[in-house]
Amino acid sequence: MKKIGLLGGSFDPPHKGHLFISLEAKRIIKLDEVWWLVTPQNPLKIDKPATYLERMNNCKKITRNFPIKIKEIEKKIKSDYSYKTVNYIKNHYKNIKFFWLMGADNLIYLHKWEKWEKIFNNMSIVIFRRHGYNNNALKSIASQKFKNNKVKTPRINLFEFNKVPSWLFIDNKEIKISSTEIRNQRKKFRGEN
Repeated sequence: MKKIGLLGGSFDPPHKGHLFISLEAKRIIKLDEVWWLVTPQNPLKIDKPATYLERMNNCKKITRNFPIKIKEIEKKIKSDYSYKTVNYIKNHYKNIKFFWLMGADNLIYLHKWEKWEKIFNNMSIVIFRRHGYNNNALKSIASQKFKNNKVKTPRINLFEFNKVPSWLFIDNKEIKISSTEIRNQRKKFRGEN
């Protein structure tokens, strides 16, 4: 069965943290593909948010030399919430095992996402360590609610992902990326550097 990792977000801007998670997931879980799901909405509160087209183009630029596919599924289905995207993917792609990829920082606030439990109940989730967020992530409402579904083995056995809910907290090397680096990346894409 084909295995695909999904990394969703506004990607404003896409940066080395997104690349790192994608490539680590591909290597560790032995994914066939990684898809970036660029959301048409931009939930980040920044002074000058990039347009959807700019964000799509920036994602294509930064992934040019990497095995990552940029997908417009959320725009196509007019999805405003991740659980709707997960539901669509689950029902429209057969014979594929999907993994929802995210950084530890997202796990902390996952319980604030609309119908967040549906993501756990419909797709295996793989969480990557992120400097400064790991302890709180493992104490989060989401991790506590689904603590009995956590894959605990240090060696990944894909059999443990055959049913959902199932989730894994990867003990990856942490990549540090500062707000300044993200701002500089945004300027670089806009040609301001």
